[in-house]
Amino acid sequence: MPLGRLLLITVSLVASTGLASAQHDRADWDRQRARMVEAAIIEAGVTNQRVVSAMRATRRHEFVPLAQRRLAYQDMALPIGASQTISPPFVVAYMTEQLDPQPTDKVLEIGTGSGYQAAVLSPLVADVYTIEIVPSLGKRAAKTLSRLDYDNVHARVGDGYQGWPEAAPFDKIIVTCSPENPPPKLVEQLAEGGRMVIPLGERFQQNLCLMRKVNGELEREPLRATLFVPMTGAAEERREVLPDPERPAIVNGSFDEIADDEMEEPLPAGWHYLRQAEIDAKARPDDPAIAFKNDEPGLPSQALQGFPIDGRRVKRLRVGFAAKGEGIRFGQQASQWPYVVVSYYDERRVWLGDEVIGPLRGSFDWIERSEELPVPASAREAGLRIGLLGAVGKLWLDDVRIAPAGG
Repeated sequence: MPLGRLLLITVSLVASTGLASAQHDRADWDRQRARMVEAAIIEAGVTNQRVVSAMRATRRHEFVPLAQRRLAYQDMALPIGASQTISPPFVVAYMTEQLDPQPTDKVLEIGTGSGYQAAVLSPLVADVYTIEIVPSLGKRAAKTLSRLDYDNVHARVGDGYQGWPEAAPFDKIIVTCSPENPPPKLVEQLAEGGRMVIPLGERFQQNLCLMRKVNGELEREPLRATLFVPMTGAAEERREVLPDPERPAIVNGSFDEIADDEMEEPLPAGWHYLRQAEIDAKARPDDPAIAFKNDEPGLPSQALQGFPIDGRRVKRLRVGFAAKGEGIRFGQQASQWPYVVVSYYDERRVWLGDEVIGPLRGSFDWIERSEELPVPASAREAGLRIGLLGAVGKLWLDDVRIAPAGG
């Protein structure tokens, strides 16, 4: 066979193999995204069909760094560099639904991050203006959005605390980082009758709020507890409440405090990313507890809370809780059992690893557990995750507490 023809056949085979591989990869991403939307978006309560369609169409893996891409369609926050994260898909869908995007809307987003939230909004509104304070993230997000042809998204680098005055007023504003209070410039730039969805509060204790502008003033509706990275720049300079990383603690570990009487659901204060969880006021005599119930193996049933911790000062952490179980079996995988999990992160919010207590199995009356867990020296933040975590059955937890060992 002539060498030229052999080379041509070889090149054609390589090209065909590459095309087939790319098609397989895309089909796999599509399947993962479809499963994620069904389990983490629809099952979790998002009903706006336009929002659901946008979540189905938006390729989250394109906005996730290569090192994290295998986790792109898990309902979890992922680090994207510069101590920032891409929000969990449910949070993105829920905030978008609360924003009530309309085809004629001009929307301002504060905190571009990876560009994923702007991409979800793009097909739902007329224009998206998005600001990122970290230059490296802002430039990378702008390139990603341009490469994927999100032509109605306008991105720039700047301090979102100041808004985008030359493009104001905005019909809707969405803030994907947390200040203690709504920035005054954003209030000014929100159109009369407009909506703002924003996480407000302390560094590790925040509420996602829906703000409506009526007669020039904001009316606040609390939605649910949440946990976002802080708004940096001018907002961080004005922050008044700073947690103590040498005295880590859990808020409302007894579950007797409701987040807000005006909230759409009676959820426990201080806990976020709740799935298939509710307050059981009669779980113990005169003592409420949180109850997790799941009938479908693998579905999330959980609650989380973040807290600061300095691994240079706190070497070990004592974690305790009371628990009761009913018919608890593992989920889709043998590793899916109820645990009490402490996840550690460094100053860049890179995951350092987990320490666990458990698993909890079968049926049992109330028991007490308490253990000491090691803390990595480079840990600066941590998250406590409780629940069935993919297992099936019913689990009650109460009196959840953490403290420096010996303190």
